[in-house]
Amino acid sequence: MTQKNGKCEQSYIFIIKPFYLSEPVDVLKVLDFQSSPEGVRKTTGFCTARRGSKPDVAYRVGKQAQISAPTKQLFPGGVFPEDFSILFTIKPKAGLQSFLLSVYNKQGIQQLGVEVGRAPVFLYEDQHGKPAPEEYPLFRSINLADGKWHRVAISVEKKSVTIIVDCKKKVTRPLSRSNRAVINTEGITVFGTRILDEEVFEVSNGPKVLLKIFCDGKEQSGGKKETESEVKKGRADKQADGSNSSTAL
Repeated sequence: MTQKNGKCEQSYIFIIKPFYLSEPVDVLKVLDFQSSPEGVRKTTGFCTARRGSKPDVAYRVGKQAQISAPTKQLFPGGVFPEDFSILFTIKPKAGLQSFLLSVYNKQGIQQLGVEVGRAPVFLYEDQHGKPAPEEYPLFRSINLADGKWHRVAISVEKKSVTIIVDCKKKVTRPLSRSNRAVINTEGITVFGTRILDEEVFEVSNGPKVLLKIFCDGKEQSGGKKETESEVKKGRADKQADGSNSSTAL
């Protein structure tokens, strides 16, 4: 999406490695952002004048926000996809380094985390404790905490993780997880901070956050072989813009 003369114009969003499509998980919807829970305030999003539709909706997340849900509410079938992509649009506070999203097992161990900031970190720990903390993918060349809007896609496929920022910058890191790695869904998913963390994720100037999880739907969709490598205009608005709503993670 580009802005021109104060108006937003549609364009190709980004290219992701081909993956089997299934229904995405709208994290903000599951966490009930629409009802404006305590610490969450609705505001204007990234695109203030979208042609033919209403402006984007965004959410400002404050320190008092405590937002979580059982992970099974996100994945009612009880299976977290082995290969998946996370899409979000975000404007963090400048200089912030904090977790946007965290997934815990029932023992309270963090299995997955997306930490945004001056050097984003992708935390992942499977059923065998792999990879070790010192092997978590770190993206030193990317700064998401510069006070600007960013569209981000994180794609996990086999033993690598790729981050794409603003349709331009693409960086891939190894992910030393086990074969047939499993993320347990018996625990909880937390938005904006980690358990026991004091610092809560904050966004400035009306954060627009779109947060959706797309999975490799081979098992969930009964072996359907529909694949796609481009998120194009029209479909991009539906999948990546969440019908003009944003999620700040």
